Amino acid sequence: MGLRVETYRTELRRLQDWEPYLKKHSGLPGPRANLELVTAVAEEADPDRLWRFSASGDEFLALCGTAGLGRIALLEPDTVMAWLHELASDPRWRVREGVAIALQRIGRESMPGLIADMKAWARDDPYVQRAAVAGLCEPALLKNNSDTVEVLSILDIVTRSLAAATDRDDEGFRVLRQALGYGWSVAAAAAPQNARPYLEKWMRATDKDVAWVMKSNLGKARMSGLRASLEAAAKPPKAAVRKSRR
Repeated sequence: MGLRVETYRTELRRLQDWEPYLKKHSGLPGPRANLELVTAVAEEADPDRLWRFSASGDEFLALCGTAGLGRIALLEPDTVMAWLHELASDPRWRVREGVAIALQRIGRESMPGLIADMKAWARDDPYVQRAAVAGLCEPALLKNNSDTVEVLSILDIVTRSLAAATDRDDEGFRVLRQALGYGWSVAAAAAPQNARPYLEKWMRATDKDVAWVMKSNLGKARMSGLRASLEAAAKPPKAAVRKSRR
């Protein structure tokens, strides 16, 4: 861990009451919360403190507690996952980010376990689906080809849901679309040949939001090795183009 995280961990160990310190050093209000401090809390806090913070009305405390729940998920898996599922739809976007951080921590400990839970989340509402995408599509987690194949299948399910959505003005739809706008490229970079059939299929989709998702992913630097061949595959044959002009 970085030097700042270790410094914060040392400071926290000296304190009885953490809340004034966390609020003072939160970085809020402002464009960026202090994620190094979030990491320090996740590592140092006992379970009772994490549970209490995760239910706080203060956004930074709730972010810290939620993110830290990933560390204790193996001790209380059902309880932690049920609470993270609820927090995935929290109106505060930083708390929702805390859910993604917690899920990624769970994935580092047991990727098969995380995948099993996310298969259910992938069929839930858009906020919960977004949490599944953000939790799974982390490069450090996708080191095993079989895990990545499972993640690609989950992304396919979620993208089908996006294409079938009727209420596209909802905030949940917006954040889900945004997550899919990078998630496919993360998984594709980890398993290009497995990803290709999915990407070719969705690049042919006529849905404008799916088209945006695919365009966003193709624009990522990590897609450089696949981009040209995918774009070529998505073009109709020249004969078909000539015929359509008649």
